Amino acid sequence: MARRKRQEEHPNHERWLVSYADFITLLFAFFVVMYSISSVNEGKYKILSDAMEGIFSQQDKSIKPIPIGDEKLRGTSEAGSGESGEEKEPLARIADSIREEFSSLLGEGQLQIRANEMWLELELSSSLLFPVADAIPQQEGFDIIEKIATILAPYDNPIQVEGFTDSLPIRTPLYPTNWELSAARSASIVRMLVMDGVAPERLAAVGYGEFQPVASNDSAEGRAKNRRVVLLISRNTEGRHTRVVDP
Repeated sequence: MARRKRQEEHPNHERWLVSYADFITLLFAFFVVMYSISSVNEGKYKILSDAMEGIFSQQDKSIKPIPIGDEKLRGTSEAGSGESGEEKEPLARIADSIREEFSSLLGEGQLQIRANEMWLELELSSSLLFPVADAIPQQEGFDIIEKIATILAPYDNPIQVEGFTDSLPIRTPLYPTNWELSAARSASIVRMLVMDGVAPERLAAVGYGEFQPVASNDSAEGRAKNRRVVLLISRNTEGRHTRVVDP
């Protein structure tokens, strides 16, 4: 029986269409990428550009993450947003304003500024604000607190006002002890701050009496240092805060 001849297979001349289709697909993808680059968000591109420039020009910026989207500095307020360069955090801006406004009092030692990771502390001598053995402010006290309130009002940071006295006993109908005197003085400062535009929910009044001295009460100079009012401005803007006083 004769073998059947195998039918010859003709070569496929249309295989080039596969390569052509692949090329067209890649070309389409290339134009899509080029279009997306050409319409990049200008704001995000500026952020990325600034961050990359910082990496190569400043060592301290190289460890900071590149922000995505609209990022707002925590703990800042709208006050001072027009400043050029990196915006300072609120306590630093407050301290700068206090130094500028009260340079003479700072030089005389009547006002002191201290800061740590939790607080900015403004310490004022009671003689600037009140007459002896009284919690009703004198005119100079009103003027000083009005200027401080103007600086503090734009911010949200909580403020604790603390009153301190020396150890000399006081016994009057209004102030039977130094507790009442120190608490009344801090409350007076709080009322003045509110009258001058500071939000009342930010404020607290505390009286320590004679029991937190910073100097010896055995001398007139030491007693003058102990008679003071302190404004503690908290770095944290959320919730109530109480300073822990070292024994």
